[in-house]
Amino acid sequence: MADCANLKKNQQRCTCTYDCPQKGACCDCLHSHLAKKQLPACCFPAAVEKTYDRSFAAFIKAWS
Repeated sequence: MADCANLKKNQQRCTCTYDCPQKGACCDCLHSHLAKKQLPACCFPAAVEKTYDRSFAAFIKAWS
């Protein structure tokens, strides 16, 4: 994670409200969520992100 050239910029833009150890490490975050059949916080509107439901179904409902 320390190797990420954009870590500080990503941390400022990260919309995740969960205390996540991958905050700002977008590649690691994305791979972690996809492995759990989820999407990361940045894919959701703020109100939906706060529910911590990162499922594909929640994504589709949020953007439909």
